[in-house]
Amino acid sequence: MSDDHDFAVASAGAADTYPIQCSALRKNGHVVIKGRPCKIIDMSTSKTGKHGHAKVHLVATDIFTGKKLEDLSPSTHNMEVPNVRRNEFQLLDIDDGYLSLMTSDGDTKDDVKLPENDLGNKIQTDFDDGKDLIVTILSSMGEEACVDAKPASS
Repeated sequence: MSDDHDFAVASAGAADTYPIQCSALRKNGHVVIKGRPCKIIDMSTSKTGKHGHAKVHLVATDIFTGKKLEDLSPSTHNMEVPNVRRNEFQLLDIDDGYLSLMTSDGDTKDDVKLPENDLGNKIQTDFDDGKDLIVTILSSMGEEACVDAKPASS
């Protein structure tokens, strides 16, 4: 009888998010606002009347779209924090607006779009110039995006 089990799950947390008390959130940390994974750029706590709760005002940007979102929540309430992962991959090819990437175990990954901004233009130009690139892919809550690229050190 063989005990070969193949567990293809590599992340420690199976959930996309985890709860944290609002007062424990910090600037530059992550939080879910309106169902989107965001990075906190500013937060302030307001004291309220004798029967009210202190409220935390969060200002954050969506980590994928860059859109600014705000939220107001009692400091004692829980908020969801997204599990955000950064992974680096070697760029193999750019095909029809998608990046073809080499994973650390030698597989290819072809489901990340070339960014439609200055970074995307730079990746395309460097790739066309024959440069070897390492791209950084940010993944959270079932979404992925290329957020950085640098020359591969040879």
